[in-house]
Amino acid sequence: MGGKSSTPVVSCEHKEKSSKEEGNLPDLVTASGKSTLDIAVTGVTGAGKSSLVNALRSMNDFADGAARPDVIEGTKEPMGYPHPTFQDVTIWDLPGIGTRNFKAEEYLERVNYRQYDFFIIVSSGCFTIYDIQLSHAIRKMRKHFYFVRSKMDVSIKSEKRNPDFNEEATRQEVRKYCLDNLMKAGISSPKIFLISSWYWDKYDFPLLRRTFENETKGLRRQIFQPTLPPENKSDDKSNKPSKGSGIYIYLLQKALKIDLVKLRDALTGKNLEEGTEEIRKELEALENVKLDIAITGVSGAGKSSLVNALRGMTDYEDGRARVGIMQTTMEVHSYPHPLFPNVILWDLPGIGTPEFRPNDYLKKVNFSQYDFFMIVASERFTENDVLLAHEIQKMKKKFYFVRSKMDVSIDAKIRDPNYNMDTTVQKIRKYCGDNLTEIGESNPRVFLISRCDLDMYDFPLLQEALEKDLDDLKRQALIRAMPVFSREILKKKKAAMESIIWKLAILSCAIGVIPVPGLSLVCDLGILVSGMLLFYKVFCLDEESLQIVAKVFNKDYKVLKSAIKKSPMSSEITPKFVAILLARSLFCATLTVIELVLDFVPVLGSLVGGVSSFVTTFYMLRSFLKDIVEDAENVRAKATEP
Repeated sequence: MGGKSSTPVVSCEHKEKSSKEEGNLPDLVTASGKSTLDIAVTGVTGAGKSSLVNALRSMNDFADGAARPDVIEGTKEPMGYPHPTFQDVTIWDLPGIGTRNFKAEEYLERVNYRQYDFFIIVSSGCFTIYDIQLSHAIRKMRKHFYFVRSKMDVSIKSEKRNPDFNEEATRQEVRKYCLDNLMKAGISSPKIFLISSWYWDKYDFPLLRRTFENETKGLRRQIFQPTLPPENKSDDKSNKPSKGSGIYIYLLQKALKIDLVKLRDALTGKNLEEGTEEIRKELEALENVKLDIAITGVSGAGKSSLVNALRGMTDYEDGRARVGIMQTTMEVHSYPHPLFPNVILWDLPGIGTPEFRPNDYLKKVNFSQYDFFMIVASERFTENDVLLAHEIQKMKKKFYFVRSKMDVSIDAKIRDPNYNMDTTVQKIRKYCGDNLTEIGESNPRVFLISRCDLDMYDFPLLQEALEKDLDDLKRQALIRAMPVFSREILKKKKAAMESIIWKLAILSCAIGVIPVPGLSLVCDLGILVSGMLLFYKVFCLDEESLQIVAKVFNKDYKVLKSAIKKSPMSSEITPKFVAILLARSLFCATLTVIELVLDFVPVLGSLVGGVSSFVTTFYMLRSFLKDIVEDAENVRAKATEP
């Protein structure tokens, strides 16, 4: 993909020049003094404009004299590059429309849109209001343009995860989507090309090149008509485009002392009835607390995929947020967590599309109803990101800025001979942080993620940040719902469940305890069963969760199931089964432990059978939790194996 070296024109103003094309053509100067045919490559930032400029010049992105693509906003002014064959043709790499530096309302004037003779509008995802604005401006000038849908290789790679993937059907769907939107915008018979700027032999790029060169000759004839001799008609014919993842007792006493100190402090000054009523209310509040998380940002940034990731789901199973390489979210959708339905993720439509313009977006999506927000961007920081951030600031709520599709950026940059991953990641992080700082965020929170590699980059940090910013009840709800992708999350889940155990143990000695057949112990079997089943859900070890994990990591369900060594399957947890476990655990009735509890919380002795019930429930759940955590780590390790 190499090409001849050439030096770009860096100024916004055209340099007058006199040049001859191969074939001894005369100097080309029109009556207006114009000496070049100027073709503008325009569109939203990050769409791949610079790479297209290079591809049209038969140069790779890292050759001398090439336009320089970047993982951040790189083109800060129009840059002109001479065509290698048509020396009187300059291809202009324009800055992206809709950024903080090039706002939509001033873009046309700042890049001097009228000076160009022909345009190529580049889009890498969903059709936006900027595409409409640019196409209308070009039509108003009575000039022509191509619409280029870039990065098709990235889109196809993403769609291959869909079990129903068909490449030809996908390409036709993208083409129809582009055509329908351009027709709705009033553009009749638009020329649409689907390309990959890296793979010049794929998709429509060969056709684009032929069409571009063929029509460039016609444009040159029109502009340089006074001095350009007629071209060989046979050449015109031949160039027509074809269609074509004793020590045991001592240790237990030590562990119990830690928790029982908290328990004693909680019951100080209260009788058992008052204490248990408070705990009952806390547990009820935890079960009913509602957490509303809004995922917002520009269309095509990966919002729906992030919703699925936070729910521990793949992009192609029942109940998932619908994803696609075109605009798919046309209205606000709520997605309850599959296991903890009070944690709700809201997939908001993308801002900046014809259906959701910035001036009415906030009202349409009911922006004020959510607890906090994630603003998702996949390429560049835009003026719409600024709008969303300002509105959230006005409401005095929190937001995180999520830079998605890091795998795509790294894949593109890795081709650079001077590539360094740490440098690239830090460059992207700094770019996002600097933009947030400039709009008034004193402590901007930026998280870089990849949907394909959730254990890489900042996804674990994003989950940790969410947890820290919530009140206690909502924090507990979030920790329960977090997908298990790291040891750190396992530790948080373990700590959350330990805080539940002693509350359940107190309840067991206060709500109609019953003797366990064959034992001298009393405890509430229902509490033990519900506590154990909760552990399964929280650590994603119940059958339903295990199926989800298998799909997310593309592993065999039976392989993951085999990693569970210490715990029975959740379907086996019944009162009868738990009674059998109790019969095997006579240790929990020892006098040593009973005395230990009474030393710390003598108020428990006020209830007949209370001490033995508390000890039994506490010990059983604590022991069971230890096994569940160990099995969860085994499953996580098996799921993340290469």
